[in-house]
Order: sequence, then C-alpha cells, then structure tokens
Amino acid sequence: MINTLTPALFEKYPDAHALAQANPAELEPMIFKSGFFRQKAKSLIAMAQALVERHGGEVPRTLDELVQVRGVGRKTANVVLGNALDVHEGIVVDTHVTRLAQRLGLTTNSDPVKIEQDLMEIVPRDQWTSFANRLIWHGRRVCHAKKPDHDHCILAPLCPSATLVQLPSTRRPSKRPPKAAEGTKIGKAAKAVKKVVKKAKPRSGR
Repeated sequence: MINTLTPALFEKYPDAHALAQANPAELEPMIFKSGFFRQKAKSLIAMAQALVERHGGEVPRTLDELVQVRGVGRKTANVVLGNALDVHEGIVVDTHVTRLAQRLGLTTNSDPVKIEQDLMEIVPRDQWTSFANRLIWHGRRVCHAKKPDHDHCILAPLCPSATLVQLPSTRRPSKRPPKAAEGTKIGKAAKAVKKVVKKAKPRSGR
C-alpha cells in the first residue's frame, strides 16, 4: 500500500523543505489509504521540519540522530540507514524477523532490541541489512505466521520449528519458542542454523 502512495507523494513533495511546508488538508487525502492518516500527516510534516531545522534538509547518517526525529524508531532508522545510505548500525527487527529468528533458534527473546543484539552477535556486520531483508522476504512468501510452508522451505532441514508438531488452528501458539536444549534434535538444528549464518568471524557492537 505504501509503495502505491509514495510516487504521487514524492512528486508533490520532492524534498524535506517542500514537505515541511505542506498543508495537512492537502497531505491527508494523499495518505488516507495507509490508515491513521491524520496522525501520520502530522508526523510526516514534523519529521520534515526537523530535518530542515536540525540537518539542513538532509537525512542524518547515524542511528542516534535518526531516532530523535519524530515518527522514526529504531526499526525505521535501520531500514533507512542500511537500504538507502549503506550504513550498517543495526539489524531491522520487524514482525517477520522476530518470528523467523525465534523459529530458527537464533534467539529466545521476544523484545526487538534484545533480538537485534542476538542477531548482531552471529551475523557479520556487512550482512546485517541483507540478512534482515532475506528474513523479511522469506517470512512474507514461505514462513507465514499462522501456517509456515515447511514443504517448500529450503531452511526446513535446519529449522527447529519444522521438527515440531503443528498446533491445531483453534489453539493460540505460544509467544515464545520452545527452548532449544543442547543435545536434543531441536537443539542440534538450532546450532546448525547458527553455524550456517555465522559465515565469518562474528562481530559484536557497532
């Protein structure tokens, strides 16, 4: 949906200076289909004004500066830095990355920041952005939230969740994945996944 709205939006407001002066009454109809359009319009204008006032209309190139801009959280900052600016300060953790990282046994955490730290420990820094993009794509096409397609998943032989009996659709799945105990089939699978991911010497921190 967002990708269908941005062409007209960027044509009318080609830079931060133009968006900072936008009339909410004109901006709101352009983003109406995205939902919560009034609040989003306020955030977009405030974001553009902050870029103009604090950064000369340019997008800052550090995570700390980006998250100070209205409407920009850690996830969005990582998306912008990694995909638009080729700056790898962290790993994008959205619902897909959260789900797949847990199912693959790469983390037992549910907090996005802690999941990000776990992944940063085992994924080489130069792959942080591409790794998250691959998980997101795989989550959209194969490893669905309610019913993962194990039959067509190339990671199934290494995935701990592929060895588990699927819960009936009438039951709500646990929010936390089962702990991969060492020596069990699940634990060995999780260890194998980490070994595949860890292609280079792990790098911690930034």
